[in-house]
Amino acid sequence: MTKIYVFSTLSILLLSSFSGCYGNAVVPILQDDSELNDFGAFSVVAPIDTGINVYHDHFVMEEDYPQWLLDGLGVTKICDITNYGSWEERYSSDKESCWDTIVSTDIVWFKGTRIIGTTPDDNTDIPILDDPQDGHGTAVTGAVLNANPNAVIFFVEGFSDAAVLAAANQPLVDIITTSFGPIGSIPVPGIEDATKVAVVEKGKIHTGAADNSPSPAVQDSTAGPPWSIGISGYAEEGDDQKETMSGSYPDIAADWTQILPNHDDIDGYHETSGTSFATPRTAGLLSKIITSLREEFGDFSSGANPEKRDKKLINGTEINFSNDDLRDALNLSAWYPSFSTWDPLSGTTPISPVAPCTQVGWGVVNESNVFPIIEHLNGTAEIPNRPSDVVLCMETNQAIRESYWS
Repeated sequence: MTKIYVFSTLSILLLSSFSGCYGNAVVPILQDDSELNDFGAFSVVAPIDTGINVYHDHFVMEEDYPQWLLDGLGVTKICDITNYGSWEERYSSDKESCWDTIVSTDIVWFKGTRIIGTTPDDNTDIPILDDPQDGHGTAVTGAVLNANPNAVIFFVEGFSDAAVLAAANQPLVDIITTSFGPIGSIPVPGIEDATKVAVVEKGKIHTGAADNSPSPAVQDSTAGPPWSIGISGYAEEGDDQKETMSGSYPDIAADWTQILPNHDDIDGYHETSGTSFATPRTAGLLSKIITSLREEFGDFSSGANPEKRDKKLINGTEINFSNDDLRDALNLSAWYPSFSTWDPLSGTTPISPVAPCTQVGWGVVNESNVFPIIEHLNGTAEIPNRPSDVVLCMETNQAIRESYWS
């Protein structure tokens, strides 16, 4: 992951070490339970980043989102984007009817895709779309869908508190994922106030990328706050060890290197690495778990609305789970790769047999964690407790973070 920075006279803003439109308003439509059940259980993930290439095949969806879902997410505009020709031809075809008409207050569904997007900051050349010089947000969102191809995407372009709050204030959003922050995890203010609203007040999950350096994640304004799940990287396609240039003492580590969609064509992919992509991959896995449990327990809505769902991300007929329950299960399921798999020529740092928590927190999380977490939460197979030394190490981690961010 590369880190991008924007400087102002007041603060350092943190960036990641990264046809036609139908009307301007949507009339709410009441729906009965059968309409909800027809769509099935679902989960909404909100990546916040540079923009997104809505023309890429990776984001295509054959069916339409139901009207009640569009209403629930506050959609104000539908762009029926062009689905033939090159990226340039498609953009040119849609420029006047779609892109030139989007304003900061719009929430847009790009018909034929999984993408609902908004640009609250209104300081971009092309709202929502990943501009030619960007690309980070397309890859980030691709990582979410690699982990859960059925996730509903509520994409927010931006790097500010306003961008985070645009997702936090959406009742149907389950998970917010951010892959931008201060270089070297230097202790400067960032988006911590907004993510606190999302998690503590609204009951959502926030996954935040640690730095692409060995710096501790505790003081990082994206990965460090105790309400956030801080994520570093490990070499899943390599020797399963810690990526050297990846934050230390996080909550967990996830897949560092992935094959992700390009931002300036319709079907190309590239290999890229960083905590920027480990983080949304984890968000996708969590949304997959949430969707499965909702399906099992008859929960056909989303979010953790404090008034309507009592901050319960799974609000089923027989069982309820909050952010805390999911996070506890995630921590229980994490695991430490064996030192014996380390390849000295790989460029990774071996997982230490002593206090590996200081390297990768509770441990590694990947696709192998999904089914055990589901079984643990639905009561069919409990995950054993972690060893006492790991628990003490990570309780210390949490205490430090609570003290620092209080």
